[in-house]
Amino acid sequence: MNKEEIKKLKEENEELRRKNTLRSELITLSAHDLRTSLSSAKWALKMFLDDDLGKLTSQQREYLQKLYEDNEQMIQLVNEVLAINHTEDLEIEYTFENTDIASLIEEVLEEFKGAAHKHKIAIDFSKPKDIPLASIDKKKIKVVIQNLIDNAIKYNNPGGEIKVSTQKSGKMIEVAVLDTGIGIPEKDQKSIFQKSVRTENAKKKGVAGTGFGLYISKNLVEKHGGKIWFESEENKGSTFYFTVPISRP
Repeated sequence: MNKEEIKKLKEENEELRRKNTLRSELITLSAHDLRTSLSSAKWALKMFLDDDLGKLTSQQREYLQKLYEDNEQMIQLVNEVLAINHTEDLEIEYTFENTDIASLIEEVLEEFKGAAHKHKIAIDFSKPKDIPLASIDKKKIKVVIQNLIDNAIKYNNPGGEIKVSTQKSGKMIEVAVLDTGIGIPEKDQKSIFQKSVRTENAKKKGVAGTGFGLYISKNLVEKHGGKIWFESEENKGSTFYFTVPISRP
């Protein structure tokens, strides 16, 4: 095999690797969006089944119970897809646009209204008036916000609280999600952004999870030139922060 043939083979392998990585990440992002929608539907159905929205007839209960079970199976399927499909490299094209991140947060919070109500968790977000537009890929940063809100609900305590805030920080916009939940044990804090990591107190709470959410969120934020971090104390809650760049003129 001569040098030209070797060079061509390397180029073909590199292109194949790039396409496989891109396909894998597209599936991962789509699966996260799908899981969020399914989770919202799950909690809405649970509210009906628990008679939170009025008494059901036996026939209505039968139909809704079947829908609930089918929805639960779909959530498990999506979790399996995420676990199997996830790859180390997040090479994917990003489409940056000037975005009102506060409106994006409101959009996500609306999706989780049913889950928050079911867990009796109050969510506070006062939309700021003077935050500049962010230069982000809207779909991907939405996944980050979804992951943080989902965790803040799942690992909170009944009657707990979530506070979401956003502020300008130099050339970046900072978003914070505070919860009053179970917190992250000190021994687990260094590894919390690694893939497949779930803390022991999270497992004991009996909440389903893949351990990929924060890992993916970290990669997405860093691809935007931002950073993600947290402050947490076991049994006292956590606050997750991330930054994204302000849009350029």
